[in-house]
Amino acid sequence: MITLYGITNCDTVRKARAWLANQGVDYRFHDFRKQGVPEAELHAWIEAVGWEPLVNRRGTTWRTLDAATRSGVTDAASASALMHAHPSVIKRPVVDWGTQVTVGFDAGAWAARVP
Repeated sequence: MITLYGITNCDTVRKARAWLANQGVDYRFHDFRKQGVPEAELHAWIEAVGWEPLVNRRGTTWRTLDAATRSGVTDAASASALMHAHPSVIKRPVVDWGTQVTVGFDAGAWAARVP
C-alpha cells in the first residue's frame, strides 16, 4: 500500500491527496504533527533519496530557525536530528510507493506510477 507522509494543513499535501483520490488510488496518510516522524522510515528515506532533498530550505520552519541551527545541518545525522525536532522542515509529501520513495508532488511523474 502507498503511504503518504506529510502535514494535514500543507497545501502541497492537500493537492497530492486530492490527486490520489481523483485517481482512485488507495493510500495511507501519516501526519507528522499527530503521529511523529517514524525513525525507521526516515532512515530509509535518507538512504533512498539522500538527506538534502528531504530538508525544505524554502519553508517557513527553516527560515525561523536560528543561523547556528541552519548551518549545523551538514550531513545525514544532523539533518535527521533536525527533522525529528522540527517535522515541518521535511519537504512534503514524502511518498512510499512500496518500491520507491519520492519527495514532493509531481502529477506527471505520479501518473506514470499509477495503473
